[in-house]
Amino acid sequence: MKRHIVVALSGGVDSAVAAALLLEQGHRVTGLFMKNWEDDDRDGFCPSAEDYQSAREAALHLEIPLHAVNFAQPYRERVFARFLADCKAGLTPNPDILCNREIKFDVFWRHAQGLGAELMATGHYARVARCHDEWRLYAGRDPDKDQSYFLHTIDPAILPFVRFPIGDLTKARVRERARALGLANAERGSSSGICFIGERRFAPFLKRYLKPVPGPVYTVDGEPKGRHEGLMFYTIGQRQGLGVGGPGAAWYVADKRLADNALIIAQGDDHPSLYRSSCRTGPGQWLGPPLALPWHGFTKIRYRQALQEVRVDAGEGAALGGLTLTFVKPQRAVTPGQSAVFYDAEGVCLGGAVIAPAAA
Repeated sequence: MKRHIVVALSGGVDSAVAAALLLEQGHRVTGLFMKNWEDDDRDGFCPSAEDYQSAREAALHLEIPLHAVNFAQPYRERVFARFLADCKAGLTPNPDILCNREIKFDVFWRHAQGLGAELMATGHYARVARCHDEWRLYAGRDPDKDQSYFLHTIDPAILPFVRFPIGDLTKARVRERARALGLANAERGSSSGICFIGERRFAPFLKRYLKPVPGPVYTVDGEPKGRHEGLMFYTIGQRQGLGVGGPGAAWYVADKRLADNALIIAQGDDHPSLYRSSCRTGPGQWLGPPLALPWHGFTKIRYRQALQEVRVDAGEGAALGGLTLTFVKPQRAVTPGQSAVFYDAEGVCLGGAVIAPAAA
């Protein structure tokens, strides 16, 4: 059945090809460009201007209407404020996950419906399919580009109304299709950096919004190694920017000890303190029925990681939905604030939970 589908046209090649594929299927397609960040406009740094021009060129080439909308206020209130709060708490948050839930698959969808949309589509490398009368989210076919990790907290009620046209394609195939279509952004690089804010030096950017709280640096054996600029500037497993030199192997962040604002470092890529056999999380967020615990399956604790075997049990704060994860193989750089996302053997994304700091 042919439908009216509003596509989140970002200016990148993925969303442009997604729109083209929907047109080939005979759907009525409308593009919608989101501007979600304004703070840098006054400084002349405005990545959204270039993105919009690319989206406009793609829409003109595909002969589809393009609308532009400014979601900067809800983005600041519902995504960026939470991002800053988590950074201040010493966590390493993932704003892409929050942006998908709060903006792309909520505010965007409601706006698209106001344009008469029956469905919405994006250029994510993921898939949706109906299984036993339920709509489920599946990993994208390309394991190097699968983006279901970033989608695990969206409201499952929206899944029947979402399409991911490039979910069965590889990135290379998407670029091939773009070249064949004559799209000007066929070779445009993939976006990176903070969701909708763009690529920039992270520490100077964060200092604009949060006051750094310096503190001590210790080795895992308790030896003082200097001072850090603020825990919010570091992440577990980080090697660069620690300010620790000397002979021997490189140093890595092993822990961020919130109780005394201390950065804990370890020497050597394979140091045991960089690996964990288990971790605890906050409450699970599910795309279907909650996992029946204990549960054995697969998880990713970061984007682009291969699936890892895991056992999931009720954890501390079980009444609130907290979980305990036990990995079959110890995992490197288990990072509080990042998400553990769960999958079954068929590639269905079941949901996930935010990794909590290790108990003191």
